[in-house]
Amino acid sequence: MIQNDTIIALATPSGAGAIAVIRISGTAAITLVSKQFKSITPNKKLKEQKSHTIHLGHIVDGEILLDEVLISIFKNPRSYTGEDVIEISCHGSSYIQQQIIQLFLRKGCRMASAGEFTMRAFLNGKMDLSQAEAVADLIASDSEAAHQIAMQQMRGGFSTKINDLRQELLNFASLIELELDFSGEDVEFADRTQFNQLLQKITEVFKNLIDSFALGNVIKNGIPIAIVGEPNVGKSTLLNAILNEERAIVSDIPGTTRDTVEDQIAIGGVNFRFIDTAGLRDTSDKIEQIGIARAFEKIEQAQLTIYLFEASKNKEAEIKIVKEKYPDKNILLIANKIDEVSEDRISNLKQLYPTIVFVSAKNNLGIEELKKTLLSLSTAGELGKNDTIVTNNRHYDALLKALEAIQKVKEAMDIELSSDLMAIDIREALFHLGEITGSVSTDDLLGNIFSNFCIGK
Repeated sequence: MIQNDTIIALATPSGAGAIAVIRISGTAAITLVSKQFKSITPNKKLKEQKSHTIHLGHIVDGEILLDEVLISIFKNPRSYTGEDVIEISCHGSSYIQQQIIQLFLRKGCRMASAGEFTMRAFLNGKMDLSQAEAVADLIASDSEAAHQIAMQQMRGGFSTKINDLRQELLNFASLIELELDFSGEDVEFADRTQFNQLLQKITEVFKNLIDSFALGNVIKNGIPIAIVGEPNVGKSTLLNAILNEERAIVSDIPGTTRDTVEDQIAIGGVNFRFIDTAGLRDTSDKIEQIGIARAFEKIEQAQLTIYLFEASKNKEAEIKIVKEKYPDKNILLIANKIDEVSEDRISNLKQLYPTIVFVSAKNNLGIEELKKTLLSLSTAGELGKNDTIVTNNRHYDALLKALEAIQKVKEAMDIELSSDLMAIDIREALFHLGEITGSVSTDDLLGNIFSNFCIGK
């Protein structure tokens, strides 16, 4: 956790581009850059300039002019890391980037490790640990929903909720600990009724946060949807229609799809990962059998399963078998090729299956309605109802352990166990809550978290 040195890294993606940004942070950042910077304004010295200002000039290596640049100054503590920070906006040539970075490495900088700028921000109190992790989630977000959750967490919504609960619990823990000092006098400083109400409140909040992880996980990683059905019902055509591109091979020959084909698309700001599977049928073809086995595996893994069949054919028996085989799965029935059937047939299917969706994948009919249905059926439709959503495995694990400790405290209250036994479990709950925000942390934990960040952040 050395913080007295000065680090440097490329903050923009590697490779050629219009511009690149090189970030330098540390006690010597401004001094080092001042020595290699020549302003277009005569006699201007960077060390004398105010924070949050930008200056045009050249980076020079002795008599060699490397590039015309913009220098942004951020003086501590009003910077991302809480240290003096310089950002050099140079032209995006890979050669120029390398020359500037190598120059400052020779002058005393050290290459930043993955996530080191954000780690310094955490260590300097600019953000807590859950907010720091949200930075990585924000960078990785590839949908509106994932972006929304990361922004909410980075602004401290999750941290505030955890810290408020931790403080309330800490206040009562202090009173419980005080009772231990007067154990021989049989006194109670903590109001047991209020404490029991607090435990109920904490338990409810913890359970809601833990339950939200299922939603957060699918939003972060995409909602898996398996497309299944018999051969030649139009599964690959449907996938292509949803994606609006020729992703899967379409053929009149049964058994064309022998392996799963996957791709994803954002619907209503949420990523859906569609999986086209092999047609379900009895076959002696060993390769096709493997594909069918994988189709059943994908049904098990999927949050939602589309069972596709031709609208003109009676498939009540097959549909019943699928629903009985997967009673706990959310299965959406889709009748394809509706352009080939009468209104009476469509009306009959509606009576049999009120939630059925009608499409003609080949003619792109009903696809938009299908997308709306998928969004409403997925748990992602609940996004607006949740003010805080857990997306991080580490947070989820800590919440489970904290809840377990709180439940032990509640059990101890119910059977009127002594304060010293309750205090042990209260401390454990406080410890796990502290792990989330970083008020309790270890070098190994921090190293593991920040090693997953990109260089330069």
